[in-house]
Amino acid sequence: MGALLQWNPFRELERMARRFESPFPRLFDELDFKGAETLAPAIESYVKDGNLVVRADVPGMEPKDVDVTILGNVLTIKGERKSEHEVKKEDYLRREVSYGSFERRMSLPEGFAADKVKATFKNGVIEVTVPLGKETVAKKVPVEAEAEKKVEVKK
Repeated sequence: MGALLQWNPFRELERMARRFESPFPRLFDELDFKGAETLAPAIESYVKDGNLVVRADVPGMEPKDVDVTILGNVLTIKGERKSEHEVKKEDYLRREVSYGSFERRMSLPEGFAADKVKATFKNGVIEVTVPLGKETVAKKVPVEAEAEKKVEVKK
């Protein structure tokens, strides 16, 4: 005979939830949302030696597949990743790689030298170097601590 347990109204819900936990991830993996896949390469940017450096991961692409343009103060990196082999949709076991067109834009600070911007491609990473003007380079601002005021409590 089993031990007596205190009645818990949520015990049955917890048991049902545990029973349904494992099928849900597989269910959502199988759903196909048309148009939901977007190819958006990861981008990082930083300042080094007076230059703004923007790096975009574009694995599996060639330099000819990527365009870098500057219009006004907007840097645009765009391209298209094409599938190299034909596989029927029903033959896939798993597909996490996205194919198609992409476009990433980034505002550039005022005062950059547009005629000296360079773009290089190596190991699936495109790197754009934007020379910055002296007035656009970050300046460290010291942070001052305010003195705390003590409050006297009268009894």
